[in-house]
Amino acid sequence: MSPMARRTSKMIRLGAVRVGGGAPVTVQTMTKTDTRDAEATLREIERLALAGCEIIRLAVPDMAAADALGRIAPRAPIPVIADIHFDHLLALRALEGGVHGLRLNPGNLRDADKVRQVARAASERGVPIRVGVNAGSLDPAIAARHGGVTPAALAESALKEVALLESAGFGAIKIAVKAFDLHTMIEAARIVARSCEHPLHLGVTESGLPEEGIIRSAMGIGTLLLEGIGDTIRVSLTGDSAEEIAAGIRILRCAGLREAGPTIVSCPTCGRCQIPLQSIARDVSRRVAGLKAPITIAVMGCAVNGPGEARQADFGIAGGRESGLVFRNGQIVKTLPAAELVDGLLEEINRSLTGNGEKK
Repeated sequence: MSPMARRTSKMIRLGAVRVGGGAPVTVQTMTKTDTRDAEATLREIERLALAGCEIIRLAVPDMAAADALGRIAPRAPIPVIADIHFDHLLALRALEGGVHGLRLNPGNLRDADKVRQVARAASERGVPIRVGVNAGSLDPAIAARHGGVTPAALAESALKEVALLESAGFGAIKIAVKAFDLHTMIEAARIVARSCEHPLHLGVTESGLPEEGIIRSAMGIGTLLLEGIGDTIRVSLTGDSAEEIAAGIRILRCAGLREAGPTIVSCPTCGRCQIPLQSIARDVSRRVAGLKAPITIAVMGCAVNGPGEARQADFGIAGGRESGLVFRNGQIVKTLPAAELVDGLLEEINRSLTGNGEKK
């Protein structure tokens, strides 16, 4: 069954990445490094970009972090969004540093004049603003008027901020209304989707550990995607950001909004297995999640069935206690120490793929 026709939305640009206006739904996450450490943050961004991240958001808790953005954004391989709370001066400094987008939370940045000041500076630089409303930081006055955190309250907060930005002549807006409760998150997004044509960012906030958070996010984000709502997504997990990216890509594939990509074939393990196959297979899965080529990758754990299965895949590894084999198209490419197998496999895959993700 083909997915429902997507909601018509305006297009904005974050650097070279299009969001809305019929562009492919993008996957994003946040770094977990201290933004003030520019080099560590850049390494994290590069790792997440290889995993398939298309837009990255960075926490900006103080002016030192805002200053670091000037050393990060120009060198980052993907668009950088500055996540701003409470202090509009952080947003202004982030813009000076060359960020590609801002995220403002109207629940904790409530001075209209300061928001307009940020809007003018963003407009001068052609930088979009995401209005991000969370259930945990909803304006108390709006919550009181609606009798608590309701879908209508979240939508009102977002649309009120949008109207403020538009009154300043600013239109490059993206909207997110997030909550942990799925019914609240889904209905709030539906209200916003009916009320405007700005692109929407989807996510279930603070969805928890991966074993439950992935399911919760798939239900919330997936429901809206199947209704044609959503232009960019984030799966928020307590764990590695690369796992968020892998889960987001899988959600898009299940919704028919992303090509099939790699398939991982791995053995169930038995007493013959002498390597930590489960963690190795998960590592491989995370690191190839961003590839679009429909390749098959075998991750096998012993010398009995492993080499035969690996030979039948496009790429594969078969590991032993101290060393293992890397295969490509049925042929042994190299023998490596066990600790280097995954890196060797990824090097072989990257060497064999062109820039557009097709096999040579």
